[in-house]
Amino acid sequence: MEDQINCICVDDEPLALDVLESLIQRHPRLRLSRKCSNAIEASDCIREQPVQVIFTDINMPGITGVDFARSIRDKGCVVVFTTAYQEYAAEAFDIAALDFLLKPISPDRFEQTVKRIEEYFELRKLQPKENVELAEGSIFVKSDGKLLKVAYNEIQFVEAFADYVKIWISDDKRIVTLQTMKSMEQGLPEDKFVRLHRSYIVGIDKIDAVQSTSVIVGKREIPVGKNYRDNLSRVMQNMKRINR
Repeated sequence: MEDQINCICVDDEPLALDVLESLIQRHPRLRLSRKCSNAIEASDCIREQPVQVIFTDINMPGITGVDFARSIRDKGCVVVFTTAYQEYAAEAFDIAALDFLLKPISPDRFEQTVKRIEEYFELRKLQPKENVELAEGSIFVKSDGKLLKVAYNEIQFVEAFADYVKIWISDDKRIVTLQTMKSMEQGLPEDKFVRLHRSYIVGIDKIDAVQSTSVIVGKREIPVGKNYRDNLSRVMQNMKRINR
């Protein structure tokens, strides 16, 4: 049997904790170590036992879920936020949350989160600590003791994955590396890539279609965050000028 992943849940609402417990119990690889009613109790729990995943509400009295997540950045845990308020999503992804679950949480949506959790820990087990080095016309990704050269024009999009990023080369091929989205955005050329979401940087020439709140790249639909719509508009204006 695969190694179990120890989890704790943090929420000031007992019913919300019970719902999460029920969802977690459907997945044998997840083990719920403890249910906590506030961030202080959760912090004590982390000091007492190993915890890999924390499901935490955001809008809690005293220490918020976001402040709690910031305080445990060096503990080796990954955070999944659970909240009834969509407006907290931007702040949540700013601190490299693995996922953001909007209440009420459906079993199907929770299943997606479990897949992300399992993928993340497989990567942590198999991937060495990598980083990305940027060079003219390409990036070099450290993998298996080698530098893998990836040309800018090969990259479809870059996707945030907690403290990693996924560099997608095709619909089913990606390179995963330990890196922040901010450093990727700063290093990639602005005339070739555009940030369309806190979790996505897209190759401009890889955009196949533009919709009201998303773009199509290959087989993937990439959301456009409301704070990044001006970026897309600017790109579209430039493309129209070039095509005249």
